[in-house]
Amino acid sequence: MKKKILFINFGGLGDEILFLPTIISIKKEFPDSEITLALEPRSKGVLNLTNIIDDVLFADIKQSVVVPSPRGRARVGANLFHNKYIELFNLLRQIWSKKFDIVISSGSNKFISMFLFATFIKTRVGYNSGKLSEKLLTQAVTLNKNQYAAKMYHDLIRGITKYNTELPEINIEKKPAEPNTVLIHPGVSLMSVRKGMIKTIPAEKWAEVVEKLADNGKKVILVGGPDDKEVIETIEKIVPCEKYTNMYGKTRNLKELAEMISRAEMFLCSDSAPLHVAVALGVKTFVIFGSTDDKKLIPDNDNGLVIPIKAKKCKCPLQPCLWERRQTTCETLDCLNISADEIVDVIMEN
Repeated sequence: MKKKILFINFGGLGDEILFLPTIISIKKEFPDSEITLALEPRSKGVLNLTNIIDDVLFADIKQSVVVPSPRGRARVGANLFHNKYIELFNLLRQIWSKKFDIVISSGSNKFISMFLFATFIKTRVGYNSGKLSEKLLTQAVTLNKNQYAAKMYHDLIRGITKYNTELPEINIEKKPAEPNTVLIHPGVSLMSVRKGMIKTIPAEKWAEVVEKLADNGKKVILVGGPDDKEVIETIEKIVPCEKYTNMYGKTRNLKELAEMISRAEMFLCSDSAPLHVAVALGVKTFVIFGSTDDKKLIPDNDNGLVIPIKAKKCKCPLQPCLWERRQTTCETLDCLNISADEIVDVIMEN
């Protein structure tokens, strides 16, 4: 009888891509299993990259709503709440109806172990968040954040499978790279910007980078999606159109973006989901890092294919700060004080 396995991973698109090796290893261990992934709707693009996920469950836990009071007036603080608990309860109801054999969750807070226990699934795997999780989970795994994120997720299944998938296996046909091309994805998630997590250089500086690379003889190709509209429009206003090929809005999904990345000789981006696609495809990638930790977002066995670009003069004692020390970036952003010349020099030297 084939196993029904549920994976739960709430996060951005990049988190879902980094979680793929864990799912792939389990599929290799149980090739006849039925795989279901519970995720946020904003990250559904990951489904374009793989064909091993049989079903999906969505929980929109990042939205918030105002519920009117019985008198028709919303009271400040009293009726404003995150609807994530409603979403999670609805998810729970769906899980009950599916009768899974195993559930594996990437969540690390204490609430997750209670949620997994409430699923009534026989085998419950998650991170050890304390004594309660040790009682509620059948496998409480030690969380080690000081490593490549894909490895961190993969630790969850070391007691289940002998397989060790190090990188996402993306379901595209890779084509030969076009010589001398630099594909640039200048944007980051709009949600991260709205939440005060600045992870890239200003749009005007991106325009400088595009123009200087073109002036250095590189064939520059610009790409992006809806979240990148503002930075792309700024580049369009500053840089003469004959200096680059503008492919903004030409990719319909993440798979088409992956195909475009695979054809580039070099790829330049910030800490965002396309970085993890490029890593999986083995494309030479340059990544602008500021407040986030490159050691957790770049595999340590990448053979020099991924080159982080960081501010040389940053003296901030908290860097990298995002998530570990702060939930938003600071106002000074010394960690992103990188000149266009510095970025271009790194690319031209490699």
